[in-house]
This record gives sequence, structure tokens and C-alpha cells, in this order.
Amino acid sequence: QVQLVESGGGLVQAGGSLRLSCAASGRTFRSYAMGWFRQAPGKEREFVTAISWSGLSTYYYYADSVKGRFTISTDNAKNTVYLQMNSLKPEDTAVYYCAAGPISQRLRNGTPDYWGQGTQVTVSS
Repeated sequence: QVQLVESGGGLVQAGGSLRLSCAASGRTFRSYAMGWFRQAPGKEREFVTAISWSGLSTYYYYADSVKGRFTISTDNAKNTVYLQMNSLKPEDTAVYYCAAGPISQRLRNGTPDYWGQGTQVTVSS
């Protein structure tokens, strides 16, 4: 069992930055792929970014809509994954969810094994 707890959401003006955190417990970090999804009002949940590991290699995945603006990173000592969001736009407004799962592709397809509770990000124009 894996528990995911997000933090760091809030209200920010367009062009600003926020950093979300997701603390993971219950499983050895790096044994699972980790990712972020978001769901805007009236829309389906969508993939944002993911990170996975295989041997000594690290793999990063980003949705086209956030490439160059968002960065996923980890602090292995703290079992925490971060989402640094820069140049925020009003269309980035959504509830952001942390996700984890043993199979990277399944996570990126929207069917991870575990979800966090979500944190609200609101970008004002």
C-alpha cells in the first residue's frame, strides 16, 4: 500500500510560479513510477507529467501543454516528488493529483495504482 499526500496548491497570478509536493509512504521510493495529473472543472482528468526509473536511468514525461514550463523532480531522501510550475496560465487552473504505480505506461495512461487526495491550483488572469 502506498499513501500519497499533496501540498503546495494555492492562488497565483498568471505568469507566476508554484511548487507542489507529494510525500509518498508505504513503499520503497523509486520502485514505483510517480506522476501528476490535473482535473479542471467540467473536464476529464488529464496527464501532466511523470518520472520513472530503470536501473541507473531516469525517464521524464511531459504533456505538450506544460513542456518548458513545468518540471518534475524528486528528493529520494524525503520520499517526495515535486512539481515546479512556472509561467502559469489561467488554463492551468485545476485540482492537481499525485499518482503512483509500478508500471509507468499504465500510470501515464491514467490508471495508476494509487492517487493522492488532490490540491487546488488557481491561476488568476
